[in-house]
Amino acid sequence: MVHKLTLAFRLRKFVLTSMPNRKITVLLVDDHPVVRAGYRRLLENTTEICVVAEAGDGETGCNLYQKYTPDVVILDLKMPGIDGLETIRRIKAKNPAAHILVFSMYGNAILVGRALQAGATGYLSKQSGLNQMIKAVQRINQGKRYLDQELTKGIGNIFVSNVGELTRALTKREFQLFKLLAEGNSIREIAEILSISPKTVGVHHDNIMKKLELKNTAQLIHLAFLHNILL
Repeated sequence: MVHKLTLAFRLRKFVLTSMPNRKITVLLVDDHPVVRAGYRRLLENTTEICVVAEAGDGETGCNLYQKYTPDVVILDLKMPGIDGLETIRRIKAKNPAAHILVFSMYGNAILVGRALQAGATGYLSKQSGLNQMIKAVQRINQGKRYLDQELTKGIGNIFVSNVGELTRALTKREFQLFKLLAEGNSIREIAEILSISPKTVGVHHDNIMKKLELKNTAQLIHLAFLHNILL
């Protein structure tokens, strides 16, 4: 059964997007007031985006989401109280259709994978250009997803076209590891999950990277993201 809040969100979205000159509504969740003020100025200078609320912690962010049901939530991962990952999980539990953009100073592949697995719709590092945030908000509002351009550089092209080619390229075990890696699990964590040695996981990891012509885990996560494997 589709969640009632999801249905209400979709109905509201349909009605509001039918209105002329309707702005994209955004909720900002970051524990630094000066940072939030900078984001607000940047976003509202576009004239098509409106920041409807701000929160300095995840708990408040969850409450404000229920109050305003904004089109897009922009949040940091490191905050007092519940962190960004738990905030994402709580918002998505209330409304699986929620659009959430992570904007964090932490851009390592494992954390990106965990954020996407938690339900984030997009991910930007704070080292990226601020104009990318505007593009990300616009894209996510259209029901699409967005990943930091720095995370997607140099991705292999042979197996990008469809998930069928991806699964045919890998053995069943390799595809299992591919998903676990994309979810942000480390080599040691995967070894514990599958009850195999870290050395064996490392061998599979190297085979996966060679077969898919990937240079790093960030590219692997992007490939999984493209094919809706991180669901």
